[in-house]
Amino acid sequence: MTLLSSRGAKPGFRLAAFATFFTISVVVLGAFTRLVDAGLGCPDWPLCYGHIWAPQTEAQIAAANEAWPEIPVDLDKTWPEMVHRYLATGLGFLVLLLAGVSWKHRKKPGQPVKLAFFILALVILQGAFGAWTVTMKLWPQVVTAHLLGGFATFTLLWLLTIKLSGERSTTMFSLNKTSLPTGLAMATLFVVIAQITLGGWTTSNYAALACPDFPKCQTQWWPEMDFADGFDVLQPVGPNYLGGQLDVPGRTAIHMAHRLGAIVTLIFCLWLALRLYLERFSGMATTLVTVTLVQVALGISNIIFSLPLTVAVLHNLGGAILLAVVATITYQLHRESHNA
Repeated sequence: MTLLSSRGAKPGFRLAAFATFFTISVVVLGAFTRLVDAGLGCPDWPLCYGHIWAPQTEAQIAAANEAWPEIPVDLDKTWPEMVHRYLATGLGFLVLLLAGVSWKHRKKPGQPVKLAFFILALVILQGAFGAWTVTMKLWPQVVTAHLLGGFATFTLLWLLTIKLSGERSTTMFSLNKTSLPTGLAMATLFVVIAQITLGGWTTSNYAALACPDFPKCQTQWWPEMDFADGFDVLQPVGPNYLGGQLDVPGRTAIHMAHRLGAIVTLIFCLWLALRLYLERFSGMATTLVTVTLVQVALGISNIIFSLPLTVAVLHNLGGAILLAVVATITYQLHRESHNA
């Protein structure tokens, strides 16, 4: 079955497809910005040191450094932040246009108007999280929520594209609809979301290198950890969280939780893939196994090679793709079960 065939597509299909892949650039650049410590490349919002782009002349830079002495101008960090902001703004206009197209054709059968407007609301909320990320000085709760929002935007746009493609459900699985692993798919989706949340919490608290070795951590199977400190979601707003504020045991607890979460995620994804294969849906099963194993390999590579930038960015992208794959499987199973 071709998920993105334009034959019989509903209004807005091509726009939704473009917005989906445009979102990938926003997600990737957001990861890059975070990983090069450019999240506070501009200490104000929506401007950058009071400029539309960034201060350029010596006089402008001197004035900016005087106004924000705690965050001096670093032009190597201002450009990723501002490009990310402008791309995110462009995505906002695309989603607004998509919502308008959906509303215009709202009377056509099967036109997913509610989903289009939900995505628009999510993108607006994402803009707020982007602002709070700066004004709250990388508060981990906001940074994690911002990452989750980006992944959710990509996934929902992908599902909207599928809905707009006009493809009708066909017999993709065995004729025994009661054997479809819909419940397992939903559980796997929940596990993947939880693991992505742990990943966001890991990166926002700078805990990715808390365990520099693999498979052990700090040469131990169970090192000293402080879960109360590592998962204190009531930590105060106010300090500059660039570089992190937690002690080593707190960061270690976060890192180890993410590792354990990866094992659970791997088990659920492989289990779901096996069930899909048994239901004669080998294509999606193969996709799920491939994306899952690549994501695990990227995670291990981050540890072994001390968080190389390219690998770390790809690991973020892999998380978004894995979420989209599992969400697609869940959607297809749900649709198939209702067409029995």
